[in-house]
Amino acid sequence: MTGPRPGTPAAWVRTARLPTLAAAVVPVLVGAALAARGGRFRPGPAIAALLGAVFIQVGTNLANDLGDHRRGADTAERLGPRRALQMGWLTVAQVRTGAIACFALATLAGVYLTAAAGWPVIAIGLLSIAAGLAYTGGPFPLAYNGLGEIFVFLFFGLVAVGGTYFVIARDMHFWVLLAAVPVGTLAMALLVVNNVRDIETDRAAGKRTLAVRVGRDRTRGIYKSLLMTAYLAPFALVGTGHVGSWAMLPAVTLPLGLAEVRRVATKEDGPSLNRALHGTARLQILFGVLFAIGILLP
Repeated sequence: MTGPRPGTPAAWVRTARLPTLAAAVVPVLVGAALAARGGRFRPGPAIAALLGAVFIQVGTNLANDLGDHRRGADTAERLGPRRALQMGWLTVAQVRTGAIACFALATLAGVYLTAAAGWPVIAIGLLSIAAGLAYTGGPFPLAYNGLGEIFVFLFFGLVAVGGTYFVIARDMHFWVLLAAVPVGTLAMALLVVNNVRDIETDRAAGKRTLAVRVGRDRTRGIYKSLLMTAYLAPFALVGTGHVGSWAMLPAVTLPLGLAEVRRVATKEDGPSLNRALHGTARLQILFGVLFAIGILLP
């Protein structure tokens, strides 16, 4: 129950949830690699896309803390990492100001990207920010109505990879969205582990996540299916002929994936599922980096 002193930089670092930034960085790496393979890479839009994605991710994390705190989901019984508002490290006003600042910085990156790639960037940015705010906020919070996983797949998979490719290359193809599938499914898997771990406290708080709706065993099956899809998708992408066989390089991480599937399938205690969460995040990073490298290789 210990942590940083209230209001310190360490408190902000904990609140930003730095391990979750992999979900923002990996899609940009993959989208940029796809653009570079086609000879369309532009460093300015790539850097702006990365900054925008990171600021939206941190802003969403802060907004989620506000939403969960307001609805009483972050209680002392929570098995996951402690939250700033739950522990008193930051005030509601501080977290709200931080979220606004992050979304404002993301908007600045979006202004540059709009100049570089046109008006569709405005729609992508506004939808991403709105979805981040609606995840645990608003009259119909996505996470409280079993829609969190769909949100993650769309915005950390299709939108993030496709949007990155679009702002760099200034066009779009179906195979780019196919490349986004493993990125989105691994991001979904991360949320699934989180929700399996918190199933009891979420149910008590009225948070109707997918895990609460379908039960622990079925959610474990969903986790397994997500990882299976992630490993099969690169093979389908290679089959389109737009990337080489090196795009299947993430297959070398399969032993890590299988280890996490076994852990999620057999463990119910908080510490073990926290390790599964960290393991899935590690898998997401390794898979994404290898996928991006494989896309670049001939």
